[in-house]
Amino acid sequence: QVQLVESGGGLVQAGGSLRLSCRAPRMITSVFNPSVMGWYRQAPGQQRELVASVARPGSTNYADSVKGRFTISRDNARKMVFLQMNSLKPEDTAVYYCNKVPATVDWGQGTQVTVAS
Repeated sequence: QVQLVESGGGLVQAGGSLRLSCRAPRMITSVFNPSVMGWYRQAPGQQRELVASVARPGSTNYADSVKGRFTISRDNARKMVFLQMNSLKPEDTAVYYCNKVPATVDWGQGTQVTVAS
């Protein structure tokens, strides 16, 4: 069973920054490396949405709502994906998850991000 482990969330004031990390310890390298990986988020009462994805270094896509503020990256050697979040806004408050794009593996527990105004 593939396991995704997210970390790095927390409570931050508006305008602050957080760096999220995702590990995929049980995903074999030959599957992880060519996979498009993404960060998703789900706010209370809303559907989960994809906010950023990375196919390979330099090949990234972002939702309009986070473009210019968030940066996604990956480390294939460690099977990890990162999300640097700057200039955070209260509307960024959500549980953040990583997964493949499209999301074909079981979801992890996610990491809570709360941005106070």
